[in-house]
Amino acid sequence: MNSNLVKNSIRFLGLVFLQILIFNNIYFLGYINPAIYIAFVLLYPLKKERGSFLFLSFLIGLTIDIFSNTGGVNAAATLFIAYIRISILNFILRKNDYDYILFKLKSLSLIKIFSFIFILTFIHQFIIYSLESFYLKDILSSSLKALYASIFSSIILFFSIQLFSKKK
Repeated sequence: MNSNLVKNSIRFLGLVFLQILIFNNIYFLGYINPAIYIAFVLLYPLKKERGSFLFLSFLIGLTIDIFSNTGGVNAAATLFIAYIRISILNFILRKNDYDYILFKLKSLSLIKIFSFIFILTFIHQFIIYSLESFYLKDILSSSLKALYASIFSSIILFFSIQLFSKKK
């Protein structure tokens, strides 16, 4: 069996269980809930089939929605960040010609890793809070909640990726 398939399957299941059993029960300051499951989108290999990646991203978001009773907002947000992930990476690296096959997130500088994590996390959280409130008048409130949740989630994701990724 393909080792990447096994690794990504274990990552998928592990992140779902961590999110459902631990991180869905954390509400920092009453409303900040860390989204650790988006590490799946951040760490998924870049040069794999895009269609299957988008489907798996939607599936992990939908799974979180089912267990969190959130009506599809996580699936929509996760699918969107999966779709724009390479564009954000191009923006951060300021080039379009890096080698997708040899690319590893750990090969970037710490500031670029954190920027990549934070930008995608903020977009994810902004979509979630915007879809939950669904009123244009609450855009400032949604933005502030997304900012606070993104900072909290990004710090957890950054240290988790640094701790659990193999050094090469």
